[in-house]
Amino acid sequence: MDRDLVALAGFAAMFVLMVLRVPIGVAMGVVGVLGFGLLTGTYPALNLFASVPLSVLTDYNLSVIPMFILMGAFASHSGLSQELFTAGRIWFGHRRGGLAYASIAACGGFAAINGSSVATAATMSQVALPEMRRAGYAPGFSAGLIAAGGTLGIMIPPSVIFVLYGIMTDTDITHLFAAGVVPGLLGVLFYILLVQYLGWRNPDHLPVGETHPWSERLRCMGGLWPVIVLFSVVLGGIYGGWFTVQEGAGVGAAGTLAIGMVRGKLRWPQIKQALIEALRISSAIMLIVIGAYLFGYFLTVTQFTQKAVETLVHLPVGPYGVLALILIGYFILGAVMDELAMILLTVPIVFPAMMQLGFDPVWFGVITVMAVSFGMITPPVGINVFVINSIAGDIALTKIYRGVAAFLAVDVVRLVLLCAFPILSLWLPGTLK
Repeated sequence: MDRDLVALAGFAAMFVLMVLRVPIGVAMGVVGVLGFGLLTGTYPALNLFASVPLSVLTDYNLSVIPMFILMGAFASHSGLSQELFTAGRIWFGHRRGGLAYASIAACGGFAAINGSSVATAATMSQVALPEMRRAGYAPGFSAGLIAAGGTLGIMIPPSVIFVLYGIMTDTDITHLFAAGVVPGLLGVLFYILLVQYLGWRNPDHLPVGETHPWSERLRCMGGLWPVIVLFSVVLGGIYGGWFTVQEGAGVGAAGTLAIGMVRGKLRWPQIKQALIEALRISSAIMLIVIGAYLFGYFLTVTQFTQKAVETLVHLPVGPYGVLALILIGYFILGAVMDELAMILLTVPIVFPAMMQLGFDPVWFGVITVMAVSFGMITPPVGINVFVINSIAGDIALTKIYRGVAAFLAVDVVRLVLLCAFPILSLWLPGTLK
């Protein structure tokens, strides 16, 4: 039996199951176990099916994922997102497009204590979108801005995607977090510059809000201290070597809970909702991880991974040509696949090839995370777009995709800059060595 054909048939079967709306983790797991059994026998396949879920769920390194998700859930239910947006509105609302600036700043700030793009988009669409619409902003533009702003959660640390990439490639997660800071801040800056340009080009589309006195501006800053404390303690502790990433995630979750309770924003109903939400999201992620591991074992026995690495390394297009092909592949996959699944399926193939071609693992992690974030706002999947549409159902998907197009364009510019100037990603991690 030609194992290359079996591997290709496995990919085809997985995509067919996904088209039939089978959950991605289940699709990968089913194809992985059946394919592994076809090549090695029924007993080894059943043994694999029994051992992989247990090993994933008991992996200490992966414990960081539910802890950061719980931290974000506590932050969301304690009203920190509302306070971030309110501060941005008070400081920037008097400028043309001020609520757009406030939404972008709030997305960036919430991403710094959340780590999930979907959660950032969902939370900010409930906080910022109603106010932007009441102020007269075009619904499609407002929703598109928040969908794009949600992708900041995938880059600004702490980031679940960075954690998975670091675990899979044995790359220092602390350095990955540091490498995401400048690109994440660049994303905030580019989005703000884009809003300025759009306001200059079409003044009527971006209203001017009321001006708030300096006393009110300074007073609203008092509501931001929990975000500053959490960001400083968690990331400062990780960068300073006071605790590991796993310990930092636990400190962040416990700290967010404690701050919310002290401020009276987290009572038992909110805590219960946050725990249920974190459990649901963590379970979905772990199911994808288990499925990807099962599918990975199947690809290993077909030797598809090794052959794919050799093929990439020896393509006659040079290292940056291979990088360009990989990025194009991510853009295509992003239109049909979840970002977690993309990372788990592709990194074992593309990472060894890129290392053989001489690229830095931390820099390539930033490029990979940036590339897969495109899929969160591009059709036909665009999970951030679907999340916002589920909250604001009167805004058609087509309008949201049109609203997000300009932000996607500046993201392409940012990705090109990160590829052309690796120092943008590597400068801050270099200070930690």
